[in-house]
Amino acid sequence: MRRASVERNTKETQIKVAVDLDGTGKTAIATPLPFFGHMLDAFGRHSLLDLTLEARGDVEVDGHHTVEDTGICVGQVVREALGERRGISRYGDATVPMDESLARVAIDFGGRAAFVYQADALKGRKVGSFDAELAREFFSAFAQAALCNLHMEVQHGENAHHILEALFKAFARAVRQAVTLDPRDTNVPSTKGTLTA
Repeated sequence: MRRASVERNTKETQIKVAVDLDGTGKTAIATPLPFFGHMLDAFGRHSLLDLTLEARGDVEVDGHHTVEDTGICVGQVVREALGERRGISRYGDATVPMDESLARVAIDFGGRAAFVYQADALKGRKVGSFDAELAREFFSAFAQAALCNLHMEVQHGENAHHILEALFKAFARAVRQAVTLDPRDTNVPSTKGTLTA
């Protein structure tokens, strides 16, 4: 069973996350940042991960701690659910349009963290009260905690909502592809024989 759950409690945030990598995209998301919750819901649905997430944080300061710590927890729970990473496809990539916006994401659950983010169109932007630049903090925290390479690029776009939605959905589709079990190969997909050491 490729399932896991994590809980993180600090003076700034309280977060609980559970995931089933072999789910059907069922989600139960509770966060004090409505747009962020909408993006997490889209991630669960398009990745086909069953995702339960409850986040509370000091949003009266701003959303930074809540978004970053949620990224840490989602990365941790995916890493734990992957276990030895035996039999996974390991790599995933997706290019997703959202109206005038286009985003590309590539991921490698190879056991090392690296993060590249090219989304200049989001600098200084907001979607409602949500600071669009916080998406970078979520994805960076995910990559560090999940021990994956994550490359994200906004190829073009104008509307910040559309750009973020394209990014989250491309991320979801890339994760979905990478964590899928390959029926032809039940080994760890690495010449080293391990992706966790």
